[in-house]
Amino acid sequence: QVRLVESGGGLVQTGGSLRLTCAASGRTFSRSTMGWFRQAPGKEREFVAALTWDGSATSYKDSVKGRFTISRDNAKNTVYLQMNSLHPEDTAVYYCAADNFGPPQSADHYEYWGQGTQVTVSS
Repeated sequence: QVRLVESGGGLVQTGGSLRLTCAASGRTFSRSTMGWFRQAPGKEREFVAALTWDGSATSYKDSVKGRFTISRDNAKNTVYLQMNSLHPEDTAVYYCAADNFGPPQSADHYEYWGQGTQVTVSS
């Protein structure tokens, strides 16, 4: 059974940092593009960042460029999202996604999803 488990969310003040972790089990994703998405209350799920299997290419939502960094450790079957200079607008449930089969920015093109971790940024 494939599982993606996110951790590292929490409550942080504006300007603070968090590091999200997505640990995969059940199969290896070492050859898969992985992504992070988020969903704020009352809003659609939106793309945040994606990373190819070998780390050669990354993609970010414009509003997080320069603040967020996606990385991975294939030996641990784990992907990370380092989030710095957090804003209240970053408040959302953050989801890890694996096994991309189309445009990495599209939520419709990932096979597996985690349950999400809450990130709350206070002003």
